[in-house]
Amino acid sequence: MTLSSADFTALALTAQLAGLTTLVLLLVGTPLAWWLARSTQRWKVLIEAVVALPLVLPPTVIGFYLLIAFAPDGFVGQALNSLGLAPLVFTFAGLVVGSVIFSMPFVVQPLQNAFAAIGEQTLEAAATLGASPLDRFFSIAVPLAWPGYLTAAVLGFAHTVGEFGLVLMIGGNIPGETQTASISIYEHVESLQYGQAHALAATLLLFSVLVLIPVYALNRHVRMAGR
Repeated sequence: MTLSSADFTALALTAQLAGLTTLVLLLVGTPLAWWLARSTQRWKVLIEAVVALPLVLPPTVIGFYLLIAFAPDGFVGQALNSLGLAPLVFTFAGLVVGSVIFSMPFVVQPLQNAFAAIGEQTLEAAATLGASPLDRFFSIAVPLAWPGYLTAAVLGFAHTVGEFGLVLMIGGNIPGETQTASISIYEHVESLQYGQAHALAATLLLFSVLVLIPVYALNRHVRMAGR
């Protein structure tokens, strides 16, 4: 049971997709999570529900609607065409956009919980010392929320690595472009290449265990320190 060159290519593409998706989600998710953690607006629950949709909707449902939107005659595809840009469907860029949407709750929710745990008195004390809202956010909130950032980054990355249905719907199975590790496993099984499928699946299994252990160890450490 050895990995082929195509398998290594799929793994590299998967790592690239997961890394870029996680980076985008941390940038986009930080202000969103901060607002969700501090806002008292009644319609905040609507935004929270939309963010959490990927937790309950089948990946193929999200992938289907993104496929329609990203297609050349979809509203996103038409908007991109009017700007002289190529459609997102069956492209790596489309996979990134779809993965950002699909993995959003795995990044936003840990960040929201971390921001919500920050005491209001700490921020008010900084305000009395003349710190602006932006200063309070970057000098106090972000450092105090670092365990949430680590959890969000690991879960976002790991969840993107394991995507299948959404990736297949909007990216297809183009080797070197949209064929991720999960799609490659599916292709091996379809071709009755169980040895190669097992090698690749075992690699992802080992990776998943290795990335999840630090998250749970950190959460345990934080709980113990808070007692």
